[in-house]
Amino acid sequence: MKVIRIKEGKERSLLRRHPWLFESAISKGGGDPGETVRVESAQGEFQAWAAFSPQSKIRARVWSFDEKQRIDAAFFTQRVMSAIRARTRFDIRSDGLRLIHGESDGLPGLIVDRYGDTLVAQFLSAGAERWKDVLAEALLAETGLSRLYERSDASARGLEGLPEVSGWLRGEGPTGLVLREHDWRLGLDIAQGHKTGFYLDQRDSRKRFADYAARLKFQRVLNCYCYTGGFSVAALAGGAAHVTSIDSSGPAIEQARANVSLNGFDLARTEFLDADVNASLRRFVEEGRTFDAIVLDPPKFAPTVAHAERAARAYKDINRLAFKILEPGGVLFTYSCSGGISADLFHKIVASAGTDAGVDGYIHERMGGAPDHPMTINFPEGEYLKGLVVMRKG
Repeated sequence: MKVIRIKEGKERSLLRRHPWLFESAISKGGGDPGETVRVESAQGEFQAWAAFSPQSKIRARVWSFDEKQRIDAAFFTQRVMSAIRARTRFDIRSDGLRLIHGESDGLPGLIVDRYGDTLVAQFLSAGAERWKDVLAEALLAETGLSRLYERSDASARGLEGLPEVSGWLRGEGPTGLVLREHDWRLGLDIAQGHKTGFYLDQRDSRKRFADYAARLKFQRVLNCYCYTGGFSVAALAGGAAHVTSIDSSGPAIEQARANVSLNGFDLARTEFLDADVNASLRRFVEEGRTFDAIVLDPPKFAPTVAHAERAARAYKDINRLAFKILEPGGVLFTYSCSGGISADLFHKIVASAGTDAGVDGYIHERMGGAPDHPMTINFPEGEYLKGLVVMRKG
């Protein structure tokens, strides 16, 4: 077993059971991509078993802090079983759910979503890649399914020195699927869509938006960065009179339109714009066009803290424009999925946007990812999705 030694004092995060070890913390030692290494303190004391990644700034990701633990096929089978069985205790009202959420489930670099009878996995770290076949077999055995599609095409693979890979890993079949979420049906394409094909993490937020629409009787809803129209369907399900949906992806807009029809709603109650959100918001300000409910669910502006300052300006700009076209008494559901933007910083950004727009508002709720995208006590980075529900003061 290969050993890596960490610098004096750098064991503190490991003692707190944090699973990442950065390049700058290592004094000597190494291994092959994904190889399990023994992590020791500067004095030679055992700290953890970890997967080594020679090209990543996160040089090692911890599998276990137990010195007696063997990192073998049985270990990964047990971790997969534990994560999947935990989901049976969560309140998930959908046949689309996240089964494995990386570090939060003790499997760094592995993301697995289930859409009905199909699994979609992302192997995003050198360690997950090295154990891919074992993990695939464990996933199919625990779920009793036979179809597993790989979407290891995220940019994170490049940071690990891994090529992008996509395609059927086990089984075969169509990649266009339909999932059930609450009382709705939502179509997606696991081969082409963002992430594994859909934003499962916003499941609960979509339901809350539908509840707000029903209670406050929204007339004019604006869904920005609408993707495949999940919030648009939620608004219509809640009784919204009209929904305008904007995204810069033509295929996403077409799927959003199809999802509206799939749920039996009249397309006359909708408008779909294949356009840039910022430009559209500015045009609405100039035209004096207003809405009584707005959703801002943009893509990741800040993947790391290093990008936070530039991302903060982008988040502030879209929120400032949204406040300008939000009716008094109207509701803004605004989100950041950037790991580099903390919940506290996001609140400050939205507050600053309101000040610049000359708007104040009540914060009704703080939103986060659905429970199958958990944050754990020892891994606060799991809280990547932050949201605020703001009602503009009249």
